[in-house]
Amino acid sequence: MQPDVLKPLKTWSHLAGRRRKPSEYEIVSTNLHYTTDNPEAPFELDPNFPMARWYKEHRNASPLVHTDWNAFRDPDEMVYRTYNMLQDGQETYVFGLLDQFSARGHDQMLDPAWAATLARLYTPARYLFHTLQMGAAYLAQLAPASTISNCAAYQTADSLRWLTHTAYRTKELSLTFPALGFGSGERQRWEQDPAWQGWRRLVEHALVAWDWGESFVALNLVARPAIEETVLRGLGQVARQNGDTLLGMLSDAQLADAQRHRRWAAALVQFALTQTGNAEVLGAWLRKWEGLADEAIAAYCAALPESVDGADLADRAQAAAREFRHGAGL
Repeated sequence: MQPDVLKPLKTWSHLAGRRRKPSEYEIVSTNLHYTTDNPEAPFELDPNFPMARWYKEHRNASPLVHTDWNAFRDPDEMVYRTYNMLQDGQETYVFGLLDQFSARGHDQMLDPAWAATLARLYTPARYLFHTLQMGAAYLAQLAPASTISNCAAYQTADSLRWLTHTAYRTKELSLTFPALGFGSGERQRWEQDPAWQGWRRLVEHALVAWDWGESFVALNLVARPAIEETVLRGLGQVARQNGDTLLGMLSDAQLADAQRHRRWAAALVQFALTQTGNAEVLGAWLRKWEGLADEAIAAYCAALPESVDGADLADRAQAAAREFRHGAGL
């Protein structure tokens, strides 16, 4: 009897069960983590060397569980190729703004009192954005599925973009207002100014939330929405009221990134909630972190110019952050 001849697969084996041709996203994004193949020895080496123990404790033993994390899909189905196309356009737009406003002497037209506010409440944000970059990079490393890691990797790059935009503006402002400490005073303000200490406490604690699920909750569900609603949207609105249209438009461009981050974060929450017990785990983490975010929002808004109702802005920012989480199913 002649043995059966195996027919060659027309697609990758893990996608063979689908009754259609896999998309570009599925081909280049799914099932890429070799460290999940053997939970007891994530790197196919000594299961007790430090990095293996770290992954086993902070990823494999997380209380946030799912039978198949690899089934998660980014709602935008972003891949490296399309991400670069999208953000190339975004950067062209941003640097077009910077060039146009520079050519018309934007900074020379700013009120010096507002410039002092920028030195205190805007340019130190590059430290804040760097913590978001580091947190997203950690999640990209430790997430239990490549489709989650990819979302976090693009978020890491976006946080670096926000940081570089802020650094660019810091240099520009230093040329017009050399006495206000642009480029030299940000670290001291970040470490000592009361307006920033709530953010420091929130993000520095979040950076040592080692469990991958708690890290995701602390940064993507709590810290990022709070920062976006306050340091981006809130400060951008106040900037427009003080004749700083450029900062308002830069904030709008960054909020476009933030909306994409929220879409995948909400999708991951909804995916996790299909598993029994995850609602309680996520709820406990939210209760742990929300208070720190509320305190950070209140302290920052209280430092805004007297013409702004900081308490009202803080209430709106806190409500908007909670509405995002509610919309995600929490």
